[in-house]
Amino acid sequence: MITRNQVLVVDDEADIRELLAMTLTRMGVESHCAGSTGEALTLLAANNYDLCLTDMRLPDGDGLAVLDYVAKNQPHMPVAVITAHGSTENAVAALKAGAFDYLAKPVSLEQLRALIRSALKLPRGGAARAAAESGDKSAAGVPLLIGESPIMRQTRQMIDKLARSQAPIHLTGESGSGKELAARLIHLNGSRRDAPFVAVNCGAIPENLMESEFFGYRKGAFTGAANDRDGFFQAASSGTLFLDEVADLPLSMQVKLLRAIQEKKVRKVGATTEENVDVRIISATHRNLSDEVKNGTFRQDLYYRLNVIELRMPSLRELRDDIPQLAGRLLERQAALGRVPRLAPDAMAALQAYDFPGNVRELENILERALALAGADEITVEDLQLSTSPPTEDMEDFSGLPLQEHLENVERKAIREALEKTRYNRTAAAKLLGLSFRALRYRMQRLGIREDLND
Repeated sequence: MITRNQVLVVDDEADIRELLAMTLTRMGVESHCAGSTGEALTLLAANNYDLCLTDMRLPDGDGLAVLDYVAKNQPHMPVAVITAHGSTENAVAALKAGAFDYLAKPVSLEQLRALIRSALKLPRGGAARAAAESGDKSAAGVPLLIGESPIMRQTRQMIDKLARSQAPIHLTGESGSGKELAARLIHLNGSRRDAPFVAVNCGAIPENLMESEFFGYRKGAFTGAANDRDGFFQAASSGTLFLDEVADLPLSMQVKLLRAIQEKKVRKVGATTEENVDVRIISATHRNLSDEVKNGTFRQDLYYRLNVIELRMPSLRELRDDIPQLAGRLLERQAALGRVPRLAPDAMAALQAYDFPGNVRELENILERALALAGADEITVEDLQLSTSPPTEDMEDFSGLPLQEHLENVERKAIREALEKTRYNRTAAAKLLGLSFRALRYRMQRLGIREDLND
């Protein structure tokens, strides 16, 4: 016997209840209706629903009371709230309180159906609890946030909780701390996992192309627009749009982005009509957005829209106990087709004592370089080539030379040392310096460094 999904509809307006119930019936979903908070709580106590749709304004309370009851008694059931048109504060308050998503009146049937389909894809009951407790598994083979420290466990638990919502999330943390990985995990462990995840580096798009890149354009909208083209919002349809380095957006684009998020509609460049878009927004930056708001470089209203829920990614300095496990997993991945040398005890101790200004990304680069330099079975502390000198040490050699000449001397010295450490293997030296082979060869020629170093 196939059990139909059941949804509770809570609204004091009979015509709204009828509209929602009719839509659910056409989708093959059974519905129960309540006209007040009291009726809703009675039905919730007697039934196990798969979703609750509740109005924010009710004659004997509000939708937050329904949210609160569900959070305490049925925490794995999604609740979506219906707000008055333009009531941004109510929508944000509901999302912060744990609502799955929200709809604005008058309710768009297309957006309603998309919300229902998305909510009903979430795991239920025991399956949801099992997913929340499994810190060692991830969907689609995506790399995990590795570690068993209390901070990392809390981060994984928060990611699992956020995956069960549609609320906009703002990820903060230093460069290289894993913000994009966290965004991917939120996407893959949520109801949108089968739809696209589109990552956009906001700082890499020329300002004059931003509108067409985000919203798409119609044929003939401008010179070179030979065909219709979708933008990032359309490409992420039913999925997640990850806006990395969102603080780099110019103010002119911030206005357009705010409207697209609020109205869930976009207009292609050159189009005369808008189209509905169903995407979840996750943003990130290594800068402090509240400071950008104070400085006038970031809109306050957009800040509140993006920063409904904030998740801070810890730096690697806060996860020193997790470094052995993380380093082991990174070495396994980098040496997937060859040997996997172990880290010598002194090398591991050096890694755990290092501050990692570049976080996990820097650890990955250090290990990749060490693999190129290490012996067959073991990576030594010398192979890691960790920087222990303060950045200003090179200035001790400064003797009043013109700046360009001084910088060339520093560059020449670094290349010579890298070549000596790699026994003049230019491929290994290039990796050590973080350069491509061609870039190293060009710099050697420009600086007059002969390949045999006998100049």
